[in-house]
Amino acid sequence: MSRAERHRLSSLHDVELASLAAAGDRQAFGELVRRHGSAVRALLRRMGVTTSEADDLAQDAFILAFESIAEFRGEGTFGAWVKKIAARACIRRVQRDKRLRARLEANDPVRDNGAPDHGRRMDLDEALKGLGEAERLCISLCYGAGLSHAEAAEALNLPLGTVKSHVKRGLDKLRVRLAPEGDALEGRRGGS
Repeated sequence: MSRAERHRLSSLHDVELASLAAAGDRQAFGELVRRHGSAVRALLRRMGVTTSEADDLAQDAFILAFESIAEFRGEGTFGAWVKKIAARACIRRVQRDKRLRARLEANDPVRDNGAPDHGRRMDLDEALKGLGEAERLCISLCYGAGLSHAEAAEALNLPLGTVKSHVKRGLDKLRVRLAPEGDALEGRRGGS
């Protein structure tokens, strides 16, 4: 691709690039991947997958997005649309892995509790790892992928109230984990 073509594509809006991609322009879709790839991988890592799994899932998500690009109408951002695709792919993989783990754990009931070390500062990714799987998924979908609570409930096949509860409990835990040490102690004592 020539420098002029790269410049032309980089100056287009995502909706224009999606329209070109729907007409078969692979370079336009490549520009969308370039723009949104790292954000999709970051969302997937926050959902609890490893870096290499995030790369694989992001690739799968972009392939699915390319195959269904004609469905993108520009009603929301392309970034949010592809993040929803990636989040759903991640959920499918987590559910598949959960079924596999359940089969394996039936033979080996000893498990690591994975408790975080509260003596050190955590960043958001570390704090998310300390949440339960359901809380992490719900928060990642609602705040990372931009899904509404209702959309997250639909994607996870959970009642809306359950998703809201997981989000609230998870956010409460994140506030405590991410608060400066003095503030976290205050919060645990009820602010007195």
